Amino acid sequence: MAGQDAIRIGTRGSPLALAQAHEVRDRLVAAHGMSADRIEIVVISTAGDRIQDRPLAEVGGKGLFTQEIEEQLRDGRIDLAVHSSKDMPTVLPDGLALTAFLEREDPRDAFISQKAKSLRDLRRGAVVGSSSLRRQALIRRLRPDIEVVQFRGNVQTRLRKLAEGVADATLLANAGLRRLGKTDIITDLMDTGFFPPAPGQGAICIEGRAGDPRTDALVEPLNHEATATALACERAFLAELDGSCRTPIAGLATVADGALAFRGMILTPDGTQAHETALEGAPGDAAALGREAGRKLRQAAGDGFFSSWQ
Repeated sequence: MAGQDAIRIGTRGSPLALAQAHEVRDRLVAAHGMSADRIEIVVISTAGDRIQDRPLAEVGGKGLFTQEIEEQLRDGRIDLAVHSSKDMPTVLPDGLALTAFLEREDPRDAFISQKAKSLRDLRRGAVVGSSSLRRQALIRRLRPDIEVVQFRGNVQTRLRKLAEGVADATLLANAGLRRLGKTDIITDLMDTGFFPPAPGQGAICIEGRAGDPRTDALVEPLNHEATATALACERAFLAELDGSCRTPIAGLATVADGALAFRGMILTPDGTQAHETALEGAPGDAAALGREAGRKLRQAAGDGFFSSWQ
């Protein structure tokens, strides 16, 4: 590690975002034997945090959680940015790159309710709150009798809404609840076989300036190769489908015993139509495998599948 200047990590200000930034700081300290005082965590307000009264698809999509942070990264006010991988657009601003992925946490969704043990056990006509088009579509696919309502806000806000009776249940990423030490509130964990996660779910990524030798050397020890490989596949799949907050898309890649396995799904927002694919290949072909999966689903669904609801 070169130089003794302070390292500035940019992050959103939610408790989960701060927990992720602190995890990166702690790993940098451990990897390089530096003092934690040398690493400053810079909280940056994003449009996605400020706009809470409308669905993301109506106001700009995933980039709303990254734009202000990336502006400060590009102009040098911060050195690194820490994000939830599932929040990252597939196309990054010029000069920026995803330079490391921490080892992935459990990618499953967690079902939370005080009124039912699982999604299947909810009464007919129950209300489930979710801001994710993917979760909404999967809920409607499994339980078309359930009403799904918008549920924006950070983890704490959504849990408060649940306690206030705005909804009978909600779903949140298990990885986020684990990082916040809130696993005790989980009622059930959703099997990825019938409730697949968002591409990137459960993985913390680090964004930096492309080709910056100082920060590349800093984050290199933090990169988890199997997670980076899985995310290369998932992000290529998403890019092939032009995935955004307007498209219910699920995808999960895993690396085990020298092989990569991927399963992807696209759905209509009402959950009535879905197409799935599963592919296996070499980890070195991760991105190509993701693109192939995206092409297969686009071909199976036909162009009208997307144009009819975007």
